[in-house]
Amino acid sequence: MALIDSTNPLPAPAEKLLRDSEERYRASFEQAAVGILHTSLDGKILNYNQRFAEIVGYSPPELIGASFQQITPPEDRAVGATALRDLLGPGHPSVSFEKRYLRKDGSLLWVSLTISIQHDGEGRPVHFLTFVQDIEARKQAEQKLAAAQEALLASEQRYRTAFQMTLDAINVNRLSDGAFVECNESYLRNTGYTREELIGHPALEVGIWADLKDRQVLLDSLRCQGMCKNLEARFKTKNGNVLWGLLSASIIELDGERCILAITRDITEAKAAQEEIRNLAFFDPLTRLPNRRLLLDRLEQAVVLGRRSGRKRALLFIDLDDFKTLNDTLGHNVGDLLLQEIARRLTACIRETDTAARLGGDEFVVMLENLSSVSEEAATQARMVAEKILTCVARPCPIGEHECLITSSIGITVFGERHEQTSEILQQADIAMYQAKAAGRNTLRFFAPALQAAVCARAALEEEIRQGIRTGQFVLWYQPQVDRGRLIGAEALLRWNHPRRGILPPAEFISLAEETGLILPLGALVLENACAQLAAWATRPGFPLISIAVNVSARQFRQPDFVDQVLAVLRRTGADPRRLKLEITESMLLDDIEETITIMSRLKGHGVQFSLDDFGTGYSSLAYLKRLPLDQLKIDRAFVRDLLEDDTSSAIAQTIISLSGAMRLSLLAEGVETEEQRSWLARFGCHAFQGYLFSPPIPPENFQSLLDVVTPLHPAAPPIQPDPNSPAAKPIPESSRTR
Repeated sequence: MALIDSTNPLPAPAEKLLRDSEERYRASFEQAAVGILHTSLDGKILNYNQRFAEIVGYSPPELIGASFQQITPPEDRAVGATALRDLLGPGHPSVSFEKRYLRKDGSLLWVSLTISIQHDGEGRPVHFLTFVQDIEARKQAEQKLAAAQEALLASEQRYRTAFQMTLDAINVNRLSDGAFVECNESYLRNTGYTREELIGHPALEVGIWADLKDRQVLLDSLRCQGMCKNLEARFKTKNGNVLWGLLSASIIELDGERCILAITRDITEAKAAQEEIRNLAFFDPLTRLPNRRLLLDRLEQAVVLGRRSGRKRALLFIDLDDFKTLNDTLGHNVGDLLLQEIARRLTACIRETDTAARLGGDEFVVMLENLSSVSEEAATQARMVAEKILTCVARPCPIGEHECLITSSIGITVFGERHEQTSEILQQADIAMYQAKAAGRNTLRFFAPALQAAVCARAALEEEIRQGIRTGQFVLWYQPQVDRGRLIGAEALLRWNHPRRGILPPAEFISLAEETGLILPLGALVLENACAQLAAWATRPGFPLISIAVNVSARQFRQPDFVDQVLAVLRRTGADPRRLKLEITESMLLDDIEETITIMSRLKGHGVQFSLDDFGTGYSSLAYLKRLPLDQLKIDRAFVRDLLEDDTSSAIAQTIISLSGAMRLSLLAEGVETEEQRSWLARFGCHAFQGYLFSPPIPPENFQSLLDVVTPLHPAAPPIQPDPNSPAAKPIPESSRTR
């Protein structure tokens, strides 16, 4: 298309400018990145650039004179015609729309058209100017996106259907606080809750978990692995029932927040069936106790564990005396009910960790776990349980119209000493049971004769202790405490004035007393007698105002009414609380330091003093030691004994002396037996002593004689000699000088 009219030639300069402008237009037209098209008002193609030819796939001369309808598929012609009508109307300088072109090779191509009308100098429309942009790639992307969105919508619809229609319970909870985000109908049906009762509420608040340990297992698995598979857990429904579920879960992200997606299958019926099968296989159907198979399995495990831990176990073989006669006389129904009652009584006599089993007929077995590592002590523990069973079984048993009376015979074997076989252990208990039958029934026997003798001896000693408490055989002796030659106090030490064996020190009976609980009446006896003696000495003319130290056992100290007991004794005897010194040990501090401080503080409020005995031998922590309302530290006899030969003992003794000074506590060394020990201690600042250098423990009636010797006592004075007629005058071997 020429821009210069040859009929009206322009002046040369103007003509050159016009030609230059036309050249620039031609260059822009041909090099444009979009297709440019000139068409007549009736749709004929007048001119187009190279880019348009590339878009429609034709060579440059092939389209001149063609109609734009020829390169437009029939289904897209209407949109083009509508756009042109709008353009020819008023107020539309240009129109833009999208359509497809039919390329020369027959393929369709999406394009974006922007059409405007070119006018002549008088404003009459001359032709259309169209800019064409290839948008095929964009359209394909849009179609793919639309298809993906449609597929996602369909997938979400399928998921929703599956989520709601599946028989498994599904729930989604926030990981941060456990609040329910979503759950399906099966979850609501299984738990009995409504959506309003769950959504937005934490699972812990709702109380879904029947056992919080199951929840912790789930969280630990999710934390470590990001998922949890096939966890058997128990859940609580709205009405309080418990159901079993097989749970699998994983962590998902929902709306930018981490959540737990859990799928739970109800396995309550399967678990019930499994439990029933287990019961049939391992439990006696009549009594519901473990049967022989389960007993032997647990016995085998006990043997293995015993080898590792060193703890002893015991097997009790229990046979009901004359059960066959009762069964034949009253009928099998009564006999079955009696066996069920005996099973209940056996279970009540043992701990949860022990096992009561029925072998069959009227034979039962009890296995006791985790007894003492010392055979004799383990046998005593087994005997105590067996005696409890004998008593419990022998109680009258009302069944219907009958009151059944029956006894039992028990055979006991303690095992764990060597590598026994389970069959051997069971056989030993069975043999011991027949020994009990032969001994007259309603009794017990041990398999090992030596062990039987040891148990009998301990049982006899326990009874003698009880008898000794009742008849006043236990007495207090007193060992003086001296400070720079001056008598300042005495420690009350328990002695057993045995009718046959003479005066016995605590080592002969304290261990058994603590084991059997007899330490409580003995402790009460010591406190009562010591306070009475304190009050008596306070009224004696010329007798110095001394304090009496009383050892308190951990079991006695932990009694709920211990403070009231002490105060009651002080009131009853009239003893001065300020002269009573209670000695506690380091081991007592480990149980409950706060309770210890409370008990001590209450008694301190009434004037009672406290001494920490055996200091340095236990596990004292200075962090809590400084909180204790103490009055005195005692250097243990073990350090005093070795301080001249052992650098460690002397260093510890020096540390305790320094510590007492820093904490402003009085100090006393016990077990001082030589002048060298006393001198060493005095040189480093300890001047209060207790030990055989000054006097052994002596009866209270001999204590008065100490005054004339101790009061002016020079540090190098010889040991105090008790009354030669007193039992205390008898020599005591070094190894027997116990408290």
